[in-house]
Amino acid sequence: MLLLSLGITAFAQAQTLSMEVWKSPTCGCCNEWISYMQKNGFEVKVNETGNYDAHKRFNIKYEHASCHTAVIDGYVIEGHVPAEDIKRLLAEKPDAIGLSAPGMPIGSPGMDGEAYGGRKDPYDVVLIKKNGESEVFKSYNQ
Repeated sequence: MLLLSLGITAFAQAQTLSMEVWKSPTCGCCNEWISYMQKNGFEVKVNETGNYDAHKRFNIKYEHASCHTAVIDGYVIEGHVPAEDIKRLLAEKPDAIGLSAPGMPIGSPGMDGEAYGGRKDPYDVVLIKKNGESEVFKSYNQ
């Protein structure tokens, strides 16, 4: 596991981590997630157009949907996915659409502010396969 972590860190340092995000202009938790991503070394281009069209364009099913959609290196990132999972995805390069933290799980990045009083609900980040199915990529707060 240590070698995997070191490999992911080295990979992330060697690559410019640039993503494009589609979100509502009024969504505060999306803004919090974007700030979190920037603090974790990602460059973020923001489109304040909502993400409905992005869901259609990238074939995101309802059960994988969230409040914002990002694309990085050809992968779709749906919702409040932690930075370490995105870096792992980019290092491992699976044959997949991308990752999702379905819904808006409290305690996930961007959904962890003072308003939530330290609450951390259990949630899964799922790998969305090209056939539309998904599998757990990492579980949190279990």
